[in-house]
Formats: sequence, C-alpha cells, structure tokens
Amino acid sequence: MDEIIKEFLTESLEGLDQLDNKFVMLEQNPEDRDTLASIFRTIHTVKGTCGFLGFGHLEKVAHAGENLLSLLRDGKLNFTQEIASALLSMVDAIRTMLGEVERTEADGEESYPGLIETLNRLKDGGSAAPPPAAPSPLLGPANPPAVAPAAASVPSPLLAPATTAAASSPPPSPAPKPTVLPAPTAAEVTPAPVAPEPHPVPVERTTAAPASTAPSGAPSIADSSIRVDVPLLDKLMNLVGELVLARNQILEYTVLQENAPLLAASQRLSMITSELQEGIMRTRMQPISNIWAKFPRVVRDLALGCSKQVRVEMEGKETELDKSLIEAMKDPLTHLVRNAIDHGVEMPAARRAAGKPEEGCLLMRAYHEGGQVHIEISDDGAGLNPVKLRSKALEKGLITADRAAAMSEQDFRRMIFLAGFSTAEKITNISGRGVGMDVVKTNIERIGGVIDLESELGRGTTFKIRIPLTLAIVPALIITSGGERFAIPQVNLLELIRVNEEQRNTAIEYVHSNPVYRLRGKLLPIVHLNRELKLTTTTTASVINIVVLQTGQHHFGLVVDQINDTQEIVVKPLDKVLQDIPVFAGATIMGDGRVALILDVLGIAQQARILSDSHDHNLAAQLREARERDAERQTLLLVRAPGDGRLAIPLAPVSRLEEFETDQIENAGDVDVIQYRGHILPLIRLKDILGERRSFDRLAHAGTSTAAANLMQVIVFGDGVRRVGLVVDEILDIVQDVFEIKGRSTRTGITGTLVIQNRVTELFDIQSFLQRAAPLLALAEEA
Repeated sequence: MDEIIKEFLTESLEGLDQLDNKFVMLEQNPEDRDTLASIFRTIHTVKGTCGFLGFGHLEKVAHAGENLLSLLRDGKLNFTQEIASALLSMVDAIRTMLGEVERTEADGEESYPGLIETLNRLKDGGSAAPPPAAPSPLLGPANPPAVAPAAASVPSPLLAPATTAAASSPPPSPAPKPTVLPAPTAAEVTPAPVAPEPHPVPVERTTAAPASTAPSGAPSIADSSIRVDVPLLDKLMNLVGELVLARNQILEYTVLQENAPLLAASQRLSMITSELQEGIMRTRMQPISNIWAKFPRVVRDLALGCSKQVRVEMEGKETELDKSLIEAMKDPLTHLVRNAIDHGVEMPAARRAAGKPEEGCLLMRAYHEGGQVHIEISDDGAGLNPVKLRSKALEKGLITADRAAAMSEQDFRRMIFLAGFSTAEKITNISGRGVGMDVVKTNIERIGGVIDLESELGRGTTFKIRIPLTLAIVPALIITSGGERFAIPQVNLLELIRVNEEQRNTAIEYVHSNPVYRLRGKLLPIVHLNRELKLTTTTTASVINIVVLQTGQHHFGLVVDQINDTQEIVVKPLDKVLQDIPVFAGATIMGDGRVALILDVLGIAQQARILSDSHDHNLAAQLREARERDAERQTLLLVRAPGDGRLAIPLAPVSRLEEFETDQIENAGDVDVIQYRGHILPLIRLKDILGERRSFDRLAHAGTSTAAANLMQVIVFGDGVRRVGLVVDEILDIVQDVFEIKGRSTRTGITGTLVIQNRVTELFDIQSFLQRAAPLLALAEEA
C-alpha cells in the first residue's frame, strides 16, 4: 500500500475514533463551538485528502457532512438530536469506506445517496425525513442499507425520535418501524413545522466494518502506529544518552575486576543498552520524502517562471535520517534545487540545439552507505564551465593570475562555494547575488556533513552530500595528546598510520616549510595537534601516530601522542563561553567520568591553514613538484646477481614473485617450463642473459643448505596466459626513489650502474629482456 494512503488512513481513523465522544459532549452542550470546530476540522481533512487520492464516494459523503457542520459551526443552524443522528450515520459510513480502502485500496461501490440527501435536507433547514404529504411511489429504499434491517433498527443513544410532521395533516400515530424512503426531488423538499408528537428519524444508520481487522488477521493500520510528541522523544533520547555514558563507565570499571558474574552482567547491560539506543534512534528517524515531497511543486513553479521544462525523478525516498537533520537539510536542498533549475537546465531551444530533449531532468537520489546518508542532486543541463568560472573569479578578484595558473578545472568548479561568487548574468528573484552556495556548504558542515560536486560541460552537474545518521550519539576515535583526551568523529576518519622508530626521522618531509607525509605516492599535509592547541608533549614515544582525516575534499594527517580506542559517545553542547572556539565541536563524558572535548576537524584544518588560500597555492606547487618527481621516481626490485653482485630490475612489468621447487621443472624442447596456474610458464635463467664475467658462484653458494638449493625464486612477467619467468638467485628488497645512473653498461643485459643502499648495483635492461622473451610468450599462449 502506498505510504500516502497509509498516512491518510492512520490520521482519518484516529480522528473518527474521537468523534463519537465529541458528539455526545455536543448533545449535552450544543453551544460548545470549540467542539463543533474540532469535528468540522476532522471531516474537512478527510474530505480534502480523499479528494486528492481519488476516493470519490468517500469525498461526497464527507463533503455533505462538512456543509452541514459548517452551518452549525457558524451558528446558522441549531444542533439537534436529529442532526446528531445524521452526522453519526455519516461517521459510520466514512469508517466503513475507510475499512474498504484498507482492504482493497478503493472506497467501494456504495455511494450512500440516501444519507447524502438526508444531510443536504438538514443543511437546508428541513427534517431528516421527506414530508409524508408527498410520499414516494416506492416504499422500499432506493439503495439498500449496508447492514441488515435488524442491525439497522438497534437504537442508539443519539437516535432518539425527533419531532417531525406535515403541517397540513393531523398528528400521525407512531410508526411501528422506521423506513428509509427514497430520495425526493427538489420540489418535495419543504421545511416542516415541529409537530407535538415524535416521529422516528429515518436516516441511514450503518454499522461500520471493524476497521481494526485487517486482512489475514493482521493489525489494522490505525492499531499499528501511535503518535508521540517530539519533546517526549527528545527526552527519551537524552535519557538513553545518559544510559550510554553509565554503560561506558560500568564497562571500564568491570574490566579492572576479576569477577566473572559482574563481567557477564555488564556485557548483558551493554547489549541491552545498544539495542535500546538503536530502538530510540529509530523512533526519531523519518524518511527523506518528508522534505522531498514539496520539491515537485517548487520545480514546477520555478520552471514556469524561467520558461523551462523540467521533470523531477526521485530515488531512495524511503531513506531515513534523524528528525533534527531533516529540519537542518530543508534549506540547503531547496537552494540546490533552485540553482539546478536556474543555472543548470538550459532553455528548451538551447537543449534542442544541443541534441537534448526539450524537457530537462532533475534527479534526486538518497541512500545509506558507510553509516552515513548520501544525497545527490543531479541535473542534465549545461554543466559548469571552468573557463567561465576562472574569468569570473579573476574579475571579482577572488584569486590571482598566478594562483589561477596552478588550479585544476575541478578547483575552479569548487569556487562556487566561495562567498560572493556567482555566474549569473543578471540579478533575479531566484539567484545572482552570490549568496547561497557558501551558506549551503556552511550549514551542511555544521551538522558534520560534507558537500562536493561533479560536473561535465554539456552533460550536467551532480552535487553530492554526505551527512551522519544522527547527531546525538556518534562513534568516535579517542586519542590522547598533551596529556588530554579528545574525541574525533569517525565520519571524518579515513585511516591510521603508525610510523616506527626506524622511519621516524625520514617520514615527515618539508615542502615550502610545510610538513607533509608521502602516503602511497601522494603528499599528505601534516598538522600537529599539540602545536595547534598549544599543548605540551608529555610522551617520549619513539613512534609517530598519524590520524588521516577528511573534511570536504581535503585530506590531512593529524599527529597525536596516542591512539586509544573507539567508542560511541554522547555529544554534549559546549557552554556559550567555549562556543566561539573553532577547533571544538562539543564535549562528551568518558567512562571514568572525565570530560573529553570533541574535535572539529574542519575548524582544525582552517586554523592550521590547510584550507587557506596560501596553503592551496603551496599545495598546488607541492603537487606539481610531486608529479615532476614521480615522473623520475622508479620502483626497483633488488636481486642477487650471479657472482654475488646486485641487480636492480624495474618493478612495473612484474606481475608476481614466486618460489618453486626445482623438481617441478620440465622440458618443452630446449626450453625449461613449469606448470603454473593452469598454464605453462617458460623459464629463463638470469645467468643465461647476462654477458660473460668473472664468477664467484661457488664461493657465493658455499654453505647453502640442501633445502634452499632445492628452491628457486622466479620473477613472473606478463599477464594472463602470456607469461614468462626469470629465475634469479635471491630476491633482496624493493626500493623506490629517484635514482641517478652513475656508470655506463659493462656487459650485455645491463643498461648502467647505480648506487642503491650504499652498494653499487647494476640496472637490468628490461626492454631487451622482454624482446628476447617474446617468442616464449607466444609459446606460452599457444600452449
């Protein structure tokens, strides 16, 4: 069943359940306007929603009741038992149709024309029954009641006989049994004076189908949900947070005790607390469709205002996130959608000229990944033009010409997040003032999220947002620096690096006086937490602990004294005195009762000038130098050459390093081969490639054990089935650096000599080797 219909049924049935009691109260006090207004609002809501959902019969019944209630509310009619009975019949009919909607998603075939006619007659000041002076030729009901006559005749406290009679006839004798008459024509509807003797009210009284009984015995929609005030949920969340803190303290205490029952009980408490925490958090979760629902209308109005054609597509509307984050994301998402329509999607004529359909597409996508909510806003418009962005930035003086020369196209695209930057040609009521995207970025980062974009000229732009699931209880890394403990939200954590004592003195490099760490060939800016917080280093550890963090698209390493543990922490707001300190995002209470400050990763990066203009310029220079040096850097495999020499082999063409037993070698003609991974691997010995020279093989192998002599080390070149193996005496090491050739080649198979690790090393001629091995590669493929 559609979520909208479920919400409609839940709200409508909740409202109807309260109406019976309200009608009783109203009979006791007909002048209670507040109760009348409440009843009117309930029926008005049902009428409006069922009209939107296409439940026509239900809408007509509710509309007739709404018209009568409107006159009662405004004091134009007096509330009587007769009107109460008719309205209660309407409530029962609505409840019956809602039960049908729950079962079949349709409001049924019964349209209740007699009930509608009765309500309309009462609205016009008439009685519930047509005047007996103008009887209908048909004595039976035009529409059979929804229940058997026996059930319909059961009296209700509010179905007391009313006093209606025709003015021109004598007082009639009491009717033995009420009968529902057919609907009269308009001419037959005449006001009737009050007669002295009672007359039963012949209105359609339906017995509502039990709405609480769903198909297959499952609970009804109304019984499967309950409404809870948000302040109560907030209070429960705070209590769960305190429980998590108490849990952490107990766990820390029990670790120090040698008490098995106590340890088991604390573990049980920890599990229950975690489940309770997850359950309470789920009650605060809401689908992102709650804020997405308004965007189709926003897009429609904006598109019409811009003379564009845009459709909206949504994926992942059921993705849930915390209610507080739902509220915080409304404005940023609205601004992104408005920008996509105004700046992104082209005019129909321009799209047609570019070979695109005249109607543009705005795609909104949400999903969970890695404990975060990912939101993407994409358009298929013109994309961001880096050349235009560069010109605007220079024109506004946001960057210098030197810095522009060092920036990439993606750097120019990200400049739209700068304050005061806009590419609009003129200021409109939608955009053009350069205010908005910087606020979007700030608001998203304020709730622990990040935003980035991807754009392709002529193809469109995608904004990618990542935000945490909740802000109340978050997983964090606990670290110690300067004798103080701090918490770092794991949403910003990428990896941990531990530099050992041997590498300590060479791990941190300096480029333009900025400390960097070379991480997998890339320069990682380094920030020392003790320096930024002006703390005194209290540890003499010989290792360096680097926490690799991410803020937006910027990565940097934070050097700390110790890395302790990961915990779920309860975020507590800082006092007003500390709120202006940019490096702290909040505080938490640790298991031992002490307070630990939560680091604001973005604030630390800004204070350390990782995100500043000057640092960006230096970083661009560093990256250029790194690319230039990487072009010269080589990764070499060091092996022992025949004669106890050292040989360096370029590692790029190497696919694997293997070790085989010598008795696995077979022959294919005059070629040594070995069965390897389902294929035949030809072997070439290094000593057969190198030119003649004085050999010390016997001395080098003196003392080699029999077990070692039965093994051979092989360097495998190639991929797939086109492989060849190079047999070497011993693989020594892998090194990476900028090497300078010190001497020329002295024999075949060598391109020159180097000094590596203070040893003279020959550089293997990999090109000539691969050319020589080409026939064997073909042989391996054919085999």
